[in-house]
Amino acid sequence: MTHLPNHKKTRSKPDFRPPYKHIGCPLPTQVTFTRESKLSQSRKTEKQQSNLWRFVPMATNTQEQQSQAGRHQEVGHKSLLQSDALYQYILETSVYPREPEPMKELRELTAKHPWNLMTTSADEGQFLNMLLKLINAKNTMEIGVYTGYSLLATALALPDDGKILAMDINRENYELGLPVIQKAGVAHKIDFKEGPAMPALDQLVEDEKNHGSFDFVFVDADKDNYINYHKRLIELVKVGGLIGYDNTLWNGSVVAPPDAPLRKYVRYYRDFVLELNKALAADPRIEICMLPVGDGITLCRRVK
Repeated sequence: MTHLPNHKKTRSKPDFRPPYKHIGCPLPTQVTFTRESKLSQSRKTEKQQSNLWRFVPMATNTQEQQSQAGRHQEVGHKSLLQSDALYQYILETSVYPREPEPMKELRELTAKHPWNLMTTSADEGQFLNMLLKLINAKNTMEIGVYTGYSLLATALALPDDGKILAMDINRENYELGLPVIQKAGVAHKIDFKEGPAMPALDQLVEDEKNHGSFDFVFVDADKDNYINYHKRLIELVKVGGLIGYDNTLWNGSVVAPPDAPLRKYVRYYRDFVLELNKALAADPRIEICMLPVGDGITLCRRVK
């Protein structure tokens, strides 16, 4: 049996809550963005936070300074690419022209929300939609919903009788996107449960008929519980099924030196992300693939 570390949360959490789909803690009442996007207003959800969020190494010489001139300085788009122009090329060439109208509508609606950095990026939404079609997923789970952009990407990919168990502590955010989901004709696929995910997962694990019943699980929630989720999800996903953990590169902070100028919550959750990445790499029950899509997503395929 593989033993994963327990998170006993002995450290004090930072006073400022990150604008993320946090399953175990309340969300902040307001997030103030300090830098205007270079992209148009309609794409504000893709690119909006200041470089305080992202770790960018200091250049050591003139050549390095010049090479860093094209790096992303805002990371609301959650791209780890080295060039804003390259990321916008991907969006304009591959993502936006093929984005389903309901997803575009929900993306633009979410862009007006003060916590819009919580949303899944458009390129990651496209990736999830195709991935689910490739594996012929039918029974899925999502932990961390926010307004439902990734949830809608999933629902559109599933067959008409497909199901998604969706969990989040904030129904109000989910209901912002629900009219779009309903208009898209896929709301019947979603079973939304408001509240912490851990008790719900424990209840599912207790019933053996749920073991191996899920084709795909997407986790984009409280990073300090990712390992605890994994201990339960590995029982619930089928052999050959996938678990996707979002934010596993944590805006590049996973390679930040100890004295890097990171915001408190970025530094705090980085330790949990690093611990998760180490644990997943050593887990013999899964095959893994870490991709620099969005803020980094690690796919885990259960093999035993």
